[in-house]
Amino acid sequence: MVVVVSEFGRTFRENGNRGTDHGHGSVYWVLGGGLKGGRVAGEQTAVDQAHLFQDRDYPVLTDYRALLGGLFQRMYGLDQTALQRVFPSGKPRDLALL
Repeated sequence: MVVVVSEFGRTFRENGNRGTDHGHGSVYWVLGGGLKGGRVAGEQTAVDQAHLFQDRDYPVLTDYRALLGGLFQRMYGLDQTALQRVFPSGKPRDLALL
C-alpha cells in the first residue's frame, strides 16, 4: 500500500495577498492491490458558503493521523495504546479501505 498525503490546499476565495494558496482541505490517495477502492471514502460536505471554513476554505474532514491510524490498526493490528505512541493526539478512523 502507498499513501500519498498532500498538505497543500487551495481556497475558494482569494486571501489578503490575492492568492488562493494555503487552504486547509486536502486529499489523500491510498493505492494498492488489496484495497477496497474505486470510491471516495470518508466524510463529504457541500461546497457552499454555509460549509466553508472562514467563509473561503474547504474544511478538514479527515485528519491524516486518523486515516493512517485506521490503516495501521487494520494492517498491523495495533491497539489504542500503540497508536497513541505513534499519533498522541490522533483518533484512528477506519474507512474500510482494507
